Amino acid sequence: MAGHSKWKQIKHYKAAADAKRGAVFTKLIREITVAARTGGGDPGGNPRLRTAIEAARAASMPKDNIERAIKKGTGELEGVEYQEITYEAFGPGGVALLIHTLTDNATRTVADIRHKLSRGGGNLGATNSVAWMFERKGQIFVPADTVDEETALEAALEAGAEDLTREDDRYVISTDPSALHAVKAALDAKPIATDGAEIAMIPKTTVHVEGKTAETLLKLMEELDDLDDVQKVEANFDIDLAEMAKA
Repeated sequence: MAGHSKWKQIKHYKAAADAKRGAVFTKLIREITVAARTGGGDPGGNPRLRTAIEAARAASMPKDNIERAIKKGTGELEGVEYQEITYEAFGPGGVALLIHTLTDNATRTVADIRHKLSRGGGNLGATNSVAWMFERKGQIFVPADTVDEETALEAALEAGAEDLTREDDRYVISTDPSALHAVKAALDAKPIATDGAEIAMIPKTTVHVEGKTAETLLKLMEELDDLDDVQKVEANFDIDLAEMAKA
């Protein structure tokens, strides 16, 4: 597997949980707030909010933080008005990038992104210069050491999933976005131990990177990811495990 989920694996390997926890909480709080603002404060009727809350719980965010973020979104508490903007760009090696942001100052955000891209061998693209290379999918993650692949695949297909692939130490189960929560609930009931779920933009084709290009690309993606206004960076690169270990 490549692109978005591969970047997620790289971040998993490099994670310094304590050092990054504050930044992770900030991004999760923004997502919960916007999800509640756009779809209401009831996670039962708001799939995006449900996904955001599950991600926050997986990151060990305190319940009070989650509840405050929801109330800011519904207007029960005063909060910042965030705007959702996705920037399309190209990185080293011609890799396509989707940079998803939640910002209260679009001028600041685009300037920060442009600065990181220019320093990292990339550039902003025009609207739909990159987006057409991706498709929206639900993804559910299952630790590979908890269940064998055949059992996981059978359970996933029975639950309504589209596919399952092995990615290093976990399985990635793909679903239609609208079926994400139903499939996850069915797997949890098996029980199949899931380790997170999200809606992601998955590349239709990939660009292989290696050597200095891979190193520069991964550094750029990490710097973009570290920007406060950036929620998530998705890309269509493929990289060998040896290169990932050096990253």
